[in-house]
Formats: sequence, structure tokens, C-alpha cells
Amino acid sequence: MSKIFIIVLLVMSAITFIIYGLDKRAAKLNVWRTPERRLLLFGFAGGALGGLLGMVFFHHKTRKFYFWLINLLGLTWQIIALYFICSAHIA
Repeated sequence: MSKIFIIVLLVMSAITFIIYGLDKRAAKLNVWRTPERRLLLFGFAGGALGGLLGMVFFHHKTRKFYFWLINLLGLTWQIIALYFICSAHIA
């Protein structure tokens, strides 16, 4: 169970990171953008690490405090859930 959860978080983070990169590219090209709600949802729903890395790496959405807030809240619940899943597996 813990391995599956870790894999899900890693895959979600990779997808979120890619979406941030694609949205930054779309912003530069002035074409269709990924809605902010979708970026936030992916970050909160399991891809917070990828969202935070995407923000920093691509310099994207870094001035919007709610992106930091939602991704950090997502990372917090993901770390807590990982802790409880892994500690239950060990016990």
C-alpha cells in the first residue's frame, strides 16, 4: 500500500511539473492556457512537490500567493498521509 501511494505521488508530481512547464510555454507563446483551477487541483490532489518545483524551475505563478498556499497545503497533507501509511505498514 505504501509503495503504491509513493508511486501515485511521484506520478502526480511529474504530471503537475509538466503541466506547469507547458502552461509557462503557452504563456510565452500567447496561446491557450491551462486554467489556474486545474494547476491548483493537480498540486493539491497529489502533485504538490511537482507544482512547487514547477513554480520555481519555470518561474511560473510565483507571485500569486495562493499558488504557494495551495501547493504547500497539499504537500503538508501528502507528507502526513505518507507518514501514517508508512508507519501503519511498519507496525
